[in-house]
Amino acid sequence: MRVLTYAQPELPPEIAAQVADLEAQAWPGAAAGHDPVLAPRTMVLVDEDGTVAASLALLFKPVRHAGRTYRAAGLSGVVTRDTARGRGYGGRLVAAARTALAADPAVDLVLFSCDRPLVPFYEAAGFTRLPGTVLLGGTPGQPLATDAPGFAKEVLADFPGADTEAAAFAGARIALYPGLVDRLW
Repeated sequence: MRVLTYAQPELPPEIAAQVADLEAQAWPGAAAGHDPVLAPRTMVLVDEDGTVAASLALLFKPVRHAGRTYRAAGLSGVVTRDTARGRGYGGRLVAAARTALAADPAVDLVLFSCDRPLVPFYEAAGFTRLPGTVLLGGTPGQPLATDAPGFAKEVLADFPGADTEAAAFAGARIALYPGLVDRLW
């Protein structure tokens, strides 16, 4: 198994088709792909035959919070092929994503939300849960908050930026606003 990373415009069609199939299985009816404004990169874990075992997207945008602008990244669309689940492939890919983002000098902060039962999975890859923190997704005119009624979301983070204060994000409402395509990441 090897990890490959592609900027959205460089994603080979055979990999893109497999990722779209995985996402359609996990989230039937959801639109495939990500907003190009968020500079998406696709990470995949592939076997020696080129079969995608797991995939995720890395999304990027500046986030203004607590009086400064952070170069933020987030995880989205994390999925493992149903026949490959339980083998650690998803965890391996998420850990590789965390390592890649930590090594990227253009990233100060990694923030994303997940369903509450998945928190231990992301913590095992090195991400930190931010209790009481809320991400405001969508747009200012059409917001979607992780604490909306019926949502069971938690916010996780990593702070690779040397001067990024983790305390500024604990228990905060953070205006992510990634748009209407990737309403939350």
